[in-house]
Amino acid sequence: MTALPLGMLPRGLNRDQAAAYCGCESLDAFDDWVRRGIVPGPMAGTRRWDRKAIDRALDRRSGLLAASAAGQSWEEWAAQHAD
Repeated sequence: MTALPLGMLPRGLNRDQAAAYCGCESLDAFDDWVRRGIVPGPMAGTRRWDRKAIDRALDRRSGLLAASAAGQSWEEWAAQHAD
């Protein structure tokens, strides 16, 4: 298998990679997120998670996707969600 160029992320992630990409501290935590619908499961017929599908699910969950659809900038969204 050929390695990806430096800085290029794979689109299809294995379970360990998908859990790490989501910031989950354990595979059990990641499996719980999948079960609860926070992130999607693997692509049909595979054991690979689509990185872009994970991004979209997390954007939707955080409210970022709705903000973008409403024409709100990332900066405006960030200001509303600041600690």
